[in-house]
Amino acid sequence: MKYTVSIIGSLLLGMSAAYAQVSSHAPTVFNQAPAQTVVKPAPAADKPVARVNGAMLTDSDLVREEYAIFPYARQHNGIPKEFEKQIRDGAMKMIIFEELAYQEAQRRKLTVSAPKLQRAEADFRKQFVTPEEYNTFLQSDFHGSRQLLLEKIRRSLLIETFLKTEVDAKSIVSPAEIRAFYDKNPARFHHPETFTFQTISILPPANATAEQLKEARTRAENALHQAKATKTAEEFGLLAEKISDDDYRVMMGQHKPLPVDQLAPQVVKAFNAMHPNDISGLIQVEQAYTIVRLQGHTPAGQTPFVEVKAQLQKELQQTKTNQIRAALDQNLRKNAKIDEL
Repeated sequence: MKYTVSIIGSLLLGMSAAYAQVSSHAPTVFNQAPAQTVVKPAPAADKPVARVNGAMLTDSDLVREEYAIFPYARQHNGIPKEFEKQIRDGAMKMIIFEELAYQEAQRRKLTVSAPKLQRAEADFRKQFVTPEEYNTFLQSDFHGSRQLLLEKIRRSLLIETFLKTEVDAKSIVSPAEIRAFYDKNPARFHHPETFTFQTISILPPANATAEQLKEARTRAENALHQAKATKTAEEFGLLAEKISDDDYRVMMGQHKPLPVDQLAPQVVKAFNAMHPNDISGLIQVEQAYTIVRLQGHTPAGQTPFVEVKAQLQKELQQTKTNQIRAALDQNLRKNAKIDEL
């Protein structure tokens, strides 16, 4: 079984258009590949790919980061060719950023306590089912040296500690900031009038003859009689599955909430005369016939702050985090000597 070591989880900085399009992955110290998955092996020669203030970064570092950014590669026998450059560029920026963060953590004389290091090592070893699997990994990736593994864990923990101080702690969004954003952007939280409903539709063929149109009308009247006999959304839905011609029959006739400007005027007129759980008469739209069961009506208005607060906090915090990461990346690069090889 092959395991890969991820450096600290990537924090994409959006420093270029290509880089910004690569999804971030959550911070983790190590990430192993699941059993029986295809993992791109680390290059045998560990070819240098970049030099950061004299520290050498290798192809192995780059490959691990590529697979952390694009974990789906394990299901696709590698990274799709159309994404290779984009993901490689993102991974290169990330390993350079991590090295700069590590060097800054060292400059600030940050430390990792012995108990914390021991806990991290113990947590990492729990990923392996047997001691033999762990020893195989240690031999293949660290030449059998536990000390080299501990150094890699310590490096990851130092980067994590540094980023908690310089990114996480500075990315907190206060309740006042969330409320201020909501108040300053009322248009964003305005919702149109919507209806939620089910349908049964009878659709004559294209270019239907008079006889076919007559037949469609008869079918529609029979459908209406059956629909009116239903008592619940489930009964109406089961009927839709059996007799409706529209594509929504596979979803028991269910439509998502739709704004009035996406509905035929005839349907809106019918809805305005109905209450929830009412079933309409036949509604003719051109040559088609529809029967609707109204489930809900939401008038136009503002979505209350309490309903959007949690999602808005997450969104604003992510935006702030990305901005702070980008600024930190620029600051770390400012006086650094970086050569991509």
